[in-house]
Amino acid sequence: MIKIKKFVVNPLQENSYILSDETGECIFIDPGFFYEEEHDEIREYISENNLKPKKITNTHCHFDHIMGVEFLRSEYQIPLFAHPDDAFWIERAIDQGQMFGFDMQPVNPIDALFKEGEKVKFGNTELEIFHVPGHSPGHVVFYSRNNDFLIAGDVLFYGSIGRTDLPGGNHQQLISGIKDQLFKLPDETKVYCGHGPETTLGFEKTNNPFLT
Repeated sequence: MIKIKKFVVNPLQENSYILSDETGECIFIDPGFFYEEEHDEIREYISENNLKPKKITNTHCHFDHIMGVEFLRSEYQIPLFAHPDDAFWIERAIDQGQMFGFDMQPVNPIDALFKEGEKVKFGNTELEIFHVPGHSPGHVVFYSRNNDFLIAGDVLFYGSIGRTDLPGGNHQQLISGIKDQLFKLPDETKVYCGHGPETTLGFEKTNNPFLT
């Protein structure tokens, strides 16, 4: 059984996740930890639950989702996995932050690139990877078929979708990706978003003004 722990972090109220299973192995998804107290909270959670961090997996590499990458690399000696089409965002980490008034530290290159058809594996768990560009060129979504949930990053929100006005964004591409890939999954699939509350695919199919 997968345990999902959400942390709402940094000034942009980004949702960072730790996923773990019965083996104690865990992964970080979209670590946006910015403040020292957020680092302390992570250390405490990992220690209290006797977890074994294995990797950092990013849905995409916008600055608010990578603020905690170097902290985790240093603290746990684990690699960063992301899609190659978002590598340019890592290179622009400092510039990204400055656009929004943040002092970002440099972020080292992605350690391992997602490949088509690959899965994220830790412990006894496998997550399928869907490439859903539009918010960013290399945006991916993680899907647990056995547990009926998606980690959607900034593709899909409760009643909304990700912005498409940043470099590499494409509104029609995002809409098509959601409808063609995500909406083919079961309606009861729970969606953990990159910002804001959780939702379900069925609710968004019926109620999301961008998609109905």
